[in-house]
Amino acid sequence: MSDADRVVILGGHGKIALMAAPKLKEAGYSVDSVIRNPDQTADVEAAGANAVVLDIESADTDKLAELFTGAKAVVFSAGAGGGNPERTRAVDFEAAKRSIDASAKAGVDRYVIVSYATAGIDLDRVDPDNSFYPYVEAKHGADEHLRASSLDYTVLGPGGLTLEPSKGALTLADASGDVEGQTPSDDTRVTSRELVADVITHVISQKAAVRETVNFYDGDTPIAEAVK
Repeated sequence: MSDADRVVILGGHGKIALMAAPKLKEAGYSVDSVIRNPDQTADVEAAGANAVVLDIESADTDKLAELFTGAKAVVFSAGAGGGNPERTRAVDFEAAKRSIDASAKAGVDRYVIVSYATAGIDLDRVDPDNSFYPYVEAKHGADEHLRASSLDYTVLGPGGLTLEPSKGALTLADASGDVEGQTPSDDTRVTSRELVADVITHVISQKAAVRETVNFYDGDTPIAEAVK
């Protein structure tokens, strides 16, 4: 398999990444999954990916560009996990920003970032004193930096993440997280992590939703029909 068929996933031990790796492999790609902790190597390899031990929180743009060079696409599915505002900014914003710049520097145009459905509007409606605000600020900033880049990006905005199996179908939402002008109930504003993995694989393999934001929940419209 040529290097041009390689996808690099940042946040390689995350639940979405571990589900995306075998799907991408089945679609014909090799996968480099980037992890910080070498103890996670076995889990990554069991998912069919090649484990690359690198701390993206400290890796500079040049180091990331070196890793990305020759790849087909970069997927940012990393996150600090909340709870620490400084680390949230360091990973969800600063590391994401460096990886976007590194992708451009390496000549890897295809870049997919996992955000969340209302990242575009929460900066204006979440109280800065709220413990959720640093995450909002980081994700919003990373998404905007990506949109301002020259990359063939896709911003994925799922709802509340679940461990339910994917049905391979979704409901599209607008920038406010609404569906057809209506705000969905909390129990329907959810997205299976496996569905996110399916959508990652779809947009890369089908060159779909280029320079677009796709906000979505679990639904009934097949991915290929909804995301073009």
